Amino acid sequence: MIRACENCGAKNRIPAKHLADNGRCGSCKADLPPVSQPIEADPALFDDVVAAAKVPVLVDFWASWCGPCLKAAPEVSALAKEMAGRAVVLKVDTEAHPALASRYHVQGIPNFIVFRNGQVAFQQAGAAPRAQMRRWLETKG
Repeated sequence: MIRACENCGAKNRIPAKHLADNGRCGSCKADLPPVSQPIEADPALFDDVVAAAKVPVLVDFWASWCGPCLKAAPEVSALAKEMAGRAVVLKVDTEAHPALASRYHVQGIPNFIVFRNGQVAFQQAGAAPRAQMRRWLETKG
């Protein structure tokens, strides 16, 4: 994944296994904090992050036409910020990547899956409050 340094704007390649780690910009050496926003994932990025992450990964399967998905989006974003360094949050657009949604039998959205060590630890269809999503990351698996 490529992340821009907030200090100098340089683009830094961050391996999936280090998305939850503190790093340094290759150009200016400024701190690069853990990812604190949901990451829009295509199948290749999804597979890379789920397989390599050293922390739990919450995946939000969603679509732009889905009202409950849009209502859940701010909670998902807030959770990504709150859990930075302790979890990674991915978003998968089911309209753009239907095969990925099908792989995990996603039939209703929003649909949330927590992965630990590359394996599904928990899955739930339907919107949930941030506190509940946090519990999934902290206790499931």
